[in-house]
Amino acid sequence: MKKSKDEEVQKFLDDLEEFDTKNSGIMQHLRKIVFTQYSRVSERMMYGGIMFSLGEDFGGIFVRKNHISFEFSHGVFFKDPNNILEGTGVLYRHLKIKTLEDVEDMNVVFFVGQAT
Repeated sequence: MKKSKDEEVQKFLDDLEEFDTKNSGIMQHLRKIVFTQYSRVSERMMYGGIMFSLGEDFGGIFVRKNHISFEFSHGVFFKDPNNILEGTGVLYRHLKIKTLEDVEDMNVVFFVGQAT
């Protein structure tokens, strides 16, 4: 995966790769999905994770104790035929990703495609 243009994001990714290889691989795979769908996306560190923006924030990925959370700023409006999205906030919804296989099983590409 390409290096981040944002120094803070790259330091976070480098540290994650050194200390948590499992989650590092998942994070890099999620970033690849985002950058594949939105080539002009920008990323920055916020709230301890990586936020994605196309002029306005549309989501972010965060390492939690037992999973990676992919949070969508307007996830409440997403199509979710299998009721995979979690959360009860006004707008935000998230996916709890524990393994690389979850990325495909939860159809993360489908949800990222709805993010903007």
